[in-house]
Amino acid sequence: MPDRNVKLLFALFALSGFTGLIYESVWSHYLKLFLGAAAFAQSFVLAAFMGGMALGAWLASRWSARLKNLLAAYGWIEAAIGVAALVFHESYLLLTQFSLDQVLPALGSPGAVEIYKYSLCAVLIVPQTLLLGMTFPLLSGAVIRRGPEASGHHLAMLYFTNSIGAAAGALAAAFLLIGWLGMPGTMRLAGALNLALAAAVLAIARLGEPAAVAAAHSGGAAPSGNPVARLFLAAAFVTGLASFIYEIVWIRMLSLVLGSSFHAFELMLSAFITGLALGGLWIRRRIDRLADPVRFAGLVQVFMGLAALATIFVYHWTFDWMAWVLGVLQRNDSAYPLFNLFGHALAFAVMLPATFLAGMTLPLFTQVLLRGGRGERAIGQVYAANTLGAIAGVLLAVHVLMPAVGLKLALVVGAAIDILLGTWVLRYSKAASRRIHAFAAVIVGMLAATATARAAILEPERLSSGVFRHGQAAPEFGPVFFYRDGKTASVAVRGREGALSILTNGKSDAALRLDPNQPPTQDEFTMTLLGALPLLIKPDAKTFANIGWGSGLSVEVALSHSGPVVVDTVEIEPAMVAGAHSFSPRVDRAYRDARSNVYFEDAKSYFARHGKRYDVIMSEPSNLWVNGVAALFTTEFYRDTKRYLAPGGLFVQWLHAYDFNDRLLGSVVSALGENFADYEIYETNPGDLMVVAVAEGLVPRPKPLPEKEEAFMGQLRRIGITRSEEIAVRSLGAKKQIGPLFAALGAPVNSDFHPLVQLEAPRSRFDGSMARAVQELAAAPLPILEMTGGTHGVYLKQPVPDYVSSFPLRVQSGALEIARVLADRSADPLRASEAAAIPILLALKHPAALCGDEPPKAAIELLHRAGEVTQPARPVRPASAKGSSCTARSRRATRMRCSRAPARCSRDRPKAGANGAATCSAPRCSARTLPASMRKVCGCGKPIGARSIRAARSLRTWCTSPTCNEVGGGFSP
Repeated sequence: MPDRNVKLLFALFALSGFTGLIYESVWSHYLKLFLGAAAFAQSFVLAAFMGGMALGAWLASRWSARLKNLLAAYGWIEAAIGVAALVFHESYLLLTQFSLDQVLPALGSPGAVEIYKYSLCAVLIVPQTLLLGMTFPLLSGAVIRRGPEASGHHLAMLYFTNSIGAAAGALAAAFLLIGWLGMPGTMRLAGALNLALAAAVLAIARLGEPAAVAAAHSGGAAPSGNPVARLFLAAAFVTGLASFIYEIVWIRMLSLVLGSSFHAFELMLSAFITGLALGGLWIRRRIDRLADPVRFAGLVQVFMGLAALATIFVYHWTFDWMAWVLGVLQRNDSAYPLFNLFGHALAFAVMLPATFLAGMTLPLFTQVLLRGGRGERAIGQVYAANTLGAIAGVLLAVHVLMPAVGLKLALVVGAAIDILLGTWVLRYSKAASRRIHAFAAVIVGMLAATATARAAILEPERLSSGVFRHGQAAPEFGPVFFYRDGKTASVAVRGREGALSILTNGKSDAALRLDPNQPPTQDEFTMTLLGALPLLIKPDAKTFANIGWGSGLSVEVALSHSGPVVVDTVEIEPAMVAGAHSFSPRVDRAYRDARSNVYFEDAKSYFARHGKRYDVIMSEPSNLWVNGVAALFTTEFYRDTKRYLAPGGLFVQWLHAYDFNDRLLGSVVSALGENFADYEIYETNPGDLMVVAVAEGLVPRPKPLPEKEEAFMGQLRRIGITRSEEIAVRSLGAKKQIGPLFAALGAPVNSDFHPLVQLEAPRSRFDGSMARAVQELAAAPLPILEMTGGTHGVYLKQPVPDYVSSFPLRVQSGALEIARVLADRSADPLRASEAAAIPILLALKHPAALCGDEPPKAAIELLHRAGEVTQPARPVRPASAKGSSCTARSRRATRMRCSRAPARCSRDRPKAGANGAATCSAPRCSARTLPASMRKVCGCGKPIGARSIRAARSLRTWCTSPTCNEVGGGFSP
């Protein structure tokens, strides 16, 4: 058994694994800011991480036998890793900013840009990964020198402690450290831990170290010779390849069940590593007693492949399990940890059997070579071969298998590779019937692989269900017309009754109806206005850049206008553009118009490479809880994007209010305000906002509709827009009014390096919360925006169609309907076109509804509601307006309505009585006084309660015509 120092080294190696996975997690965050897609960044970090570790392990295998004190060498390497972590953030900023400013603009082709970007990322992280790769062979050799009789136990225990520490590091980074310290602080904390670890190791190393273990054959416990060594080095490579095919495919699969958020990714990564750790823990007490380790290794590989095939069926059931848990959990903050815990359990259910077996392979293969007389160098050689296989698996899965054959068959291919490897290894065992065992294994394995590949499971309808949002494994969303597993996401198009949606990893990105005779979807309002609003604000705009393809409708709308001469779209996932073809003929112009260009790359590198400046830059990605999307809403992104706007240019961005909250919205708006001179927020529908920002001056007002642009006007009429005021009314406020609102919430500015939104948006998605502050500010009973200069006096002239759901438009449309019914003596309130106006009209058409000191509570509430609904309906006329005083005819008509006291019709403000009540008199039509029209509601001249008069004052904007008499006449019963 290990002595006390060896036990301490096990604990220290767990800390090393903890910091190592913090590095991997944070590196993926840094690099996706430069590479663009989160999936590319994660796969590259995995490949670079493993590549550097492979090289480091190989170098350690070459040098370890010549080192007298392996533990001291290990300690100094941990110290070097810590120092590199302390300076990583500054190095990243210096190199990436220099590249964006100087290098990328000088490169000619997208291919050259990509090569340079990945090379720079390798320069940033490979030196540290090379050092990390040396740690396992050096510490393993040092521990084995202290206990050669239990070499297998020590190897397995080191593998377990390092892996379990890594699993904890992934969770700590995701759920604690990045939110607490930010990315730079997290890197520095990990670096400090490495330095402390190095100090402890070097203190132990000063006690001395036994001599290196001689490379000698162990007496028949395992076959020896170069053929066996080559076999197990090749097996280490192949099993690493298969294991990382599993990891990449499982993470993509589980993203469709758990959601593709940052938290979900770290939960899946933690589950994968924990499975490896548990396999190493299980084998540690058995590895030294195996009579035929080669046969055991072959069986492990075969069963690992079979377990991987079984995960496809388990994964199929996870959709139902997720639907069940969402049915029993409440959607609130307290349940979010339970949701993540259950997601972690689902990841374990899918990954654990195969990863448990995979965790045995590295210690097992290394032990076989040690018994075969390879000495300490076997540790580094096996580790290097395994990590090189991991690189090959990542590249094969991302760039070949998933795009070519899809997730299910990619996993089957990985399982078949493991089964074939197992049968190959079985042929070298010491068993007399080894050929029969190998033949049986290959037959059973290939039959299982074929049956799994042909099994009628994981149909596209299930994969695109978005169960993590809707809580249904088989929702009635209609059939799937398109499905493709791309390099970065799985894209589907499905729908029914003429309405189609394009979904990314089960999340709907855009929905529209193909039949023009059917009303538009809510997304159509946003997509149409994203393309139309810039042209209405800046009709002379010629050059457009569009980030994200979506359905293609925004590009279609922009191209329906004759003004734009070029629309360049930057899209990271080719499957998205292919899937949007399903929306034909609604988006044909986006594909066929010569002005439309599509570039498949990251937006940041595209802008840096081309260096073009655009009149309009549109940004369509909007679900900020999706891993990587929040990087388009940071202060650094806005700072860089502003550089590519032409003078007077507009930046227009789609932003969701649903699955969000006001603090997160404030964080984004604050980031925008830091970099743009002015912005204005428009509501496109109750769940979607649109931000228009300018680098200089103020955001211009929308111009009149271009009636001569028939195709463009057709797109606007499709969403119910026929007059220019129907655009302007959607404005919720500008920077001067909205900025202080969010400043009061105290939300930090969303930053690449302190990614508040990326960390917190998954929680708001689970809660189903809504960012309502801006809409409620615009619709508040008190004229807050009016008082701060946030409105422009634009009002509807007639109601809008009922399918237009924008709140400002619905409010004004309701007010117009109330005014119409009240002005028409014969109008029936029950036949009002606005359903929300009916109870208000029923109360207000009743004479003297508010008479008395204590009017009915329901009547007062309806009056309040009427004030809220109608306040924005008309501008308040000044007191000097012509005909603002009440006429004699009005006074006579009013006195006839009062049953108790004569009216006191005067030009004074309402006077308060001794008991605090007010008298309903006939004031001027001004913002400070009660309109004459209200005299017949409360019974002119009759005292009413103070609450009632305050409510009535909110109806001041009903004084809409030249004289009070003209309006007042509409209140007769």
